[in-house]
Amino acid sequence: MTFRQLAYKNVTRNKRTYAAYFFSSMFSVMVFFVYAVFAFHPSLSNESLGSYVSLGMRFAESIIYVFSFFFVLYSMSTFLKARKKEFGIFVIHGISNFQLKLLVFLENMMIGFGATVSGITAGLILAKALLLIGENAIGLVGKLPFYFPWKAIIFTFIAFLALFLFISLFTATILRGNKLIDLFTGSAKPKPEPKASIWLSLLAAILLLAGYTIALLVRKEGVFFAMIPVTIIVSIGTYFLFTQLSVSIISALKHNKKLYRYKTNMIALSNLAYRMKDNARIFFIVTIVSTVAFASIGTLVGLRSMMVDVMTNGKPYAFTYSSKKNNVQEMKHVALIESELNKAKFKYKELKIPAKNETSLRTGNEVTLVKQSIFNQYARDENEKTVLLKGNETIYVPYSQKGVDQFNRNEKIVLKENNITLNPVKVMTHSTFPLLSTSYNLLVVPDLVYNEIRSSKEENHYLFDVNGWQETRAVGNILLKKITPSPDRTYFFSSLAVDVGKTTESMSLILFVGLFIGAVFFVAAGSFLYFRLYSDLDEDIRQYSAITKLGLTEKELTKVITTQLALLFFVPIIVATIHGAIALTALQHMFEYSLVKESTLVLGSFFLIQILYFLFMRTRYIHHVKRALM
Repeated sequence: MTFRQLAYKNVTRNKRTYAAYFFSSMFSVMVFFVYAVFAFHPSLSNESLGSYVSLGMRFAESIIYVFSFFFVLYSMSTFLKARKKEFGIFVIHGISNFQLKLLVFLENMMIGFGATVSGITAGLILAKALLLIGENAIGLVGKLPFYFPWKAIIFTFIAFLALFLFISLFTATILRGNKLIDLFTGSAKPKPEPKASIWLSLLAAILLLAGYTIALLVRKEGVFFAMIPVTIIVSIGTYFLFTQLSVSIISALKHNKKLYRYKTNMIALSNLAYRMKDNARIFFIVTIVSTVAFASIGTLVGLRSMMVDVMTNGKPYAFTYSSKKNNVQEMKHVALIESELNKAKFKYKELKIPAKNETSLRTGNEVTLVKQSIFNQYARDENEKTVLLKGNETIYVPYSQKGVDQFNRNEKIVLKENNITLNPVKVMTHSTFPLLSTSYNLLVVPDLVYNEIRSSKEENHYLFDVNGWQETRAVGNILLKKITPSPDRTYFFSSLAVDVGKTTESMSLILFVGLFIGAVFFVAAGSFLYFRLYSDLDEDIRQYSAITKLGLTEKELTKVITTQLALLFFVPIIVATIHGAIALTALQHMFEYSLVKESTLVLGSFFLIQILYFLFMRTRYIHHVKRALM
């Protein structure tokens, strides 16, 4: 048998040991390849959105490639650790250190080559379905046909062969310095009883509490500035939570004799401290990776929802046409909008609002003024409260929460152009009256005051209230072609359905990329747990075999295994869920928009997936253990 044949036989005959490493590598290749299929799609370069799509996909691809490197490196190190005893047998039979390294190098390259080819093949099979999903998410329906992605194939093949070549060479460093006794004992050496520092345990609790408190207390721009220090504080706290605090908690539980001696708790708790100490770094990695996935996807889902809600906030008007004083096409354009709506047989209600734009002397910001009579007419039509103003009184209608916070009833508003002083008597935050501008605050003034103001910035705003405005996108596109943008900015036309559609399409692209990256990170987190679980399988079987000889029943064994697996799978995810909920709450404070619905949806979905993954892995693990014990 040649040396290459020995490496090949090792790979093909020991499928369980090699399968986890192979499939994790194949998964990384497949995800990278799918991104490459999008990034190199010929249709995207010809679309206005294409450059952004391609840029987004290539950015995501770079992230996935870097992550794949560390993911495959970890998988390989776990894989080698599980084979130490096998390496010891080779050493006894006279294999040299160089030959052992060469053997591992050849095996890794075989697995890497097979994983690369398999990943690309699996990606090709799924490409059409994924392109269809991408069409719907990005909004380029019918414009992303399936094509043979030869560029993506070559790029992926070269990228991952280089990755596996580097990692295979890197194994020489990992294998160096192992003695024969170390190879045979592997991870089965007697372990000292886990100990924890009470001070580091307290530090973990203090850091987590401090990080959470800061994240929940800061508001608006403060969230952005607090983001990095809070992330560092919580990350350090999380590390000490798993390495120190968890061991201290388990030690305290063991000192509770009643709890410790109850049924199989003695077995579970005795082994739990060792598992927590051994798995601390894995728990830390899984928690951080899962938190990134939760927070990023929750943010993107919330941002998409927020942008659409802001556009449709209050009473949504299908079309808005704003005309300045010197616009000679005003009546022509209004008639055109009415004509197209009638032609499409839409029932609508037209609202005309005259307004004047002035400058506040104190702030230097522009404000929009409307008559009290116009405001009250609208209020009566919408069954809202009317207002009664006297003298120079005014009602302040802010365009954002920032305007509400800045409102001061005691501060008078002086209009710079006319030197007229207005007395604000009320701030109105619950009116559905259209703001007419997304950047100017609105002032309702008595008709006499309005008529006194001589303004060069008079405008007429026409708003069209259409039943089922969501269906007016086709009409909106027709009107946007006929009412072209004004070169001198004397008029402005917008279609809500068109604007919402474009925003949704743009955000769907970002969400699609974000969901894919988040899914990759979450699956990777599950894979970390999977590798840790199966790397300890042989040692666990020996422990369970010894315990069953002492009289542990099959039912009790299943309960012990379930408890230990549940902690392995859910402790990091529960911590990550708390981290994610805190992060999304902080972002909610920054955006001043409720993300409760989106947070619940994202965190709940991931938790459900984790439960299903746990049930599947529990079934498989118990099957392996019982088959080995029978």
